[in-house]
Amino acid sequence: MSSPVRMVDWDLAGRTARRLAGPGPETTREEAAAVVRELHEAAATAVAHVEGLTGLSPLPGGPVPEVAVVDRPGWVDANTAGMSALLDPLVDALAEKQDRRPGPLASAVGSRVTGAQAGGVLAFLASRVLGQYEVFGTGGRLLLVAPNIVDAERKLGVDPTDFRLWVCLHEVTHQLQFTAFPWLTDHLQAQMAEFVEVTDLDPDVLRDRLGDVLRSVADAARGVDGGDDAGLMALVRDPAQREVLDRVTAVMSLVEGHAEFVMDGVGPDVVPSVRTLRKRFAQRRKGRGPVDRVLRRLLGLEQKMRQYAEGRVFVGGVVEQVGMAGFNRVWEGPETLPRIEELTDPARWVERVHGRPAVPA
Repeated sequence: MSSPVRMVDWDLAGRTARRLAGPGPETTREEAAAVVRELHEAAATAVAHVEGLTGLSPLPGGPVPEVAVVDRPGWVDANTAGMSALLDPLVDALAEKQDRRPGPLASAVGSRVTGAQAGGVLAFLASRVLGQYEVFGTGGRLLLVAPNIVDAERKLGVDPTDFRLWVCLHEVTHQLQFTAFPWLTDHLQAQMAEFVEVTDLDPDVLRDRLGDVLRSVADAARGVDGGDDAGLMALVRDPAQREVLDRVTAVMSLVEGHAEFVMDGVGPDVVPSVRTLRKRFAQRRKGRGPVDRVLRRLLGLEQKMRQYAEGRVFVGGVVEQVGMAGFNRVWEGPETLPRIEELTDPARWVERVHGRPAVPA
C-alpha cells in the first residue's frame, strides 16, 4: 500500500507562520487578561442576541461548542491542523485517482516548498483574522484572536466593548449555523470530494495557469488595476470544477452574508456605535498598502469581499420579501441553498423555494 501524498509540509508551514506573524500590539499582563475575560463574556452575551434575531437555536442534545480566545500562534496551530485534516485526504484521493505519485525525494522537496509558501500565507492571515468558527478538524470550535481584535479597535478608534461584542455577533452566528444544521459540514465535505472526482490537471497546464496568477500578482504589486483578481482560484478552469466551486461559493456567501446581516441587524440598542463600526470597518477591509494588494490578489481576497457583499444582499433581500421565517427555509437542506445566480437576485430563490413570486414581507 502506497504512503499518503503530502502536498504541504504542515509542520514547516506552522513554524514559518509563527516566525513571521509577529506578536501583535503591546499590552500589559493585566490588560491582556481583561481582554480575554471580556471576549469570553461578549461571546456568551452574543448567543441570545443571535438566536433572538435569527429565530434559530442549536440542535437539541448536540455538543456545546468551545470558545477559545487565542493569540496568533494559537490561531496558526489550529488552522494548520484543520487544513491538514481537510486537504491531505483529498490530495491523497486525487493522487490515487490519477495513479501518479512523485518519488520520495520529489515529494519531500515539493512539500517543503509549499509548506514555506503556506506558512507565508498563514502568517499574513494570522495578523488580520479577528475570529473564526472552526468547522473541520476539531468538531466545532469558536476562535477569537485577541491581539488582532485589540489591534483593529485601536487602529479604528472605536469603543472596545462595542467592537468586541460586534465581532462576537458575527462569529457566534457562524457557530449557530453549523450547530443548528450539522448537515452543512457534511455538505461542504461532499463538495470537496466531488471536486476531486472531476479534477485531472496536467502538470504543464497547472504550471501555465500558475504563471498567469503570478503575473496578475505582479500587476497588483505595481498598483495596476484590473486583471483577474481570483488569485489561486484562477488555477481552476475546468467547467465541472467551476460548477462545484460555484456551489461552495454560494454556501460560503450565504453563511458570511447571514453573519453580516446579524451583526448589523441587532441595532444600536445592543451595540450603541454599530453604524460607526460598520463605516470604519468597511474602510479597513479595502487593504490599500502594496503588501495587502499583492496578498489579496494572490489569495483571491477581493472575491471574498464580494462574498460578504453578495451574501448580505441575498439575506437582506429574502428577509425583506418573505420575512425571517421564510428566509430560514434556506437551512432545510442542500436543495434549498441559494444557487450562485440567486445571490444577486433573491427573488429567484424565493420563487424557486416558496413556489410563488416574491412580494415584500
